[in-house]
Amino acid sequence: MLNSAAIAKSTRYKYWVFGALAIGTFASVVDHGSVTVALPSIAKDFQTDLPSAQWIVIGYALTISALLLPMGRLADIAGRKRIYVLGTLVLVIGSVVAGLAPNLGVLLVARFVQGIGAAMTQGTSMAIITSVFPAKERGRAIGLIMTTVGVGAVAGPAIGGLVVDALGWPAVFFMTIPLVLVGVAATLTVLKNWESEKAPAGSGFDWLGAILSTGILVSLLLGLTTAHKAGWTSAPILGAFIVSASLIGVFIWWELRTRAPMLDLRFFKFRTFSFGICAAFFTFLGQSAVLFLMPFYIQNVLGYSPKVAGLVVVPGALAMAILGSVAGTLSDRFGFRWFTVGGLATSASGLLLLTRLTENSSLWMVVPGLMLMSSGMGLFYSPNSSSVLSAVDRNNYGVVAGFLNLVRNSGNVVSLAIATTVVTATMGSMGFEPSLEAVRGETEEGVRGAFTDGLRYSLFVLAGLVLTAMTISFLQGRPSKETQPIGGVAREQESATPGD
Repeated sequence: MLNSAAIAKSTRYKYWVFGALAIGTFASVVDHGSVTVALPSIAKDFQTDLPSAQWIVIGYALTISALLLPMGRLADIAGRKRIYVLGTLVLVIGSVVAGLAPNLGVLLVARFVQGIGAAMTQGTSMAIITSVFPAKERGRAIGLIMTTVGVGAVAGPAIGGLVVDALGWPAVFFMTIPLVLVGVAATLTVLKNWESEKAPAGSGFDWLGAILSTGILVSLLLGLTTAHKAGWTSAPILGAFIVSASLIGVFIWWELRTRAPMLDLRFFKFRTFSFGICAAFFTFLGQSAVLFLMPFYIQNVLGYSPKVAGLVVVPGALAMAILGSVAGTLSDRFGFRWFTVGGLATSASGLLLLTRLTENSSLWMVVPGLMLMSSGMGLFYSPNSSSVLSAVDRNNYGVVAGFLNLVRNSGNVVSLAIATTVVTATMGSMGFEPSLEAVRGETEEGVRGAFTDGLRYSLFVLAGLVLTAMTISFLQGRPSKETQPIGGVAREQESATPGD
């Protein structure tokens, strides 16, 4: 039996590290997918409206988004292993409280705690895994992460739907706890030490940058997620946007002057980094809301059970798991452009297929659309993330991996805001209550049709956003093969012609 010392000396150490952290990643994805499927049941049990229940998802994502950047930087300074392990323990505490929650308020607090734990683990695990793989295998490393995410995305909704039907929604918060604890034990055993890949001595934590970045995201995302209800031109919403814009200005000013910035803004000078980040944001902006709205469409319009709603996403998630690993490995050899652009074109075609949905559509129309969308994500994400990380030094993998996850989570939140606004505005223009709550249970004749029309319009908007991401990815540029990170920033020679 191998001990920790033998593992550390093994030529396959990188795979041991991946395996240990993959357990926690898998559990986290399963938890998220289960909660999404359980959302209608939670809303019904607490006798609340869906906009309120929506904060179970939004509050969690907002917390992660606000803290990912500071936690990524903290991991680079304090040691990634330490932050990852502490984060998993925080997740466990949040899960226990969520499963025992007697009301919506307690559940929302528990999801806030879970969000803190997730912010500590998401970017950190990616940074640890990519740092133990050589640079020439960076795409493979991220592809392996995508495979784990894809398998979790299969298991989460499928298992979550079965668990909700059999045991009720509280069980979805308990079912991953044993797996998380196994992941912590494996991580403690496998990783060489607590101090691996720390930033150079003397690097400080940018507290003001952390406060400013958190304030930016909280004010911006709160404004975006409540605008459809309060009104885009209402004083609170405009105030939130003004505060966010002001803080962005202060953040940029500070980060360019401090010795140890939260995020080195020099990274954005390089097209590979900046265009890769933008492409990722528009991709999540265009896809995330689909997996939020589809359970409501499948359950409340088509009349299927939570179990069926969970199983519908399985083929797409499997495709994402397989293609994520394949695309990541092949992009190390052939470059990222063919995979990022091709993947986004595939995703857009899936979204356009879903725009054909009606009140009476078959699930056999839903499944191919979701499968194309997820397959495209599998092709895109690993090569794109690898291209972004190629622009920075390994000592900055924590904060940049955190930033990539920040982009993903922020895209998730804004995507929900956009889609919800389109759907509710469509319902209101047709004379029905402008809320997702109106499609739940017994509703007046025509409301499901209005919801479906709004869903189709939102899907057209989302497809446009994905096509925007595809254009950005095509224009991303081509770093020289000699690109080397120097002093924390990659020295990059970009071609004048888009390529990879």
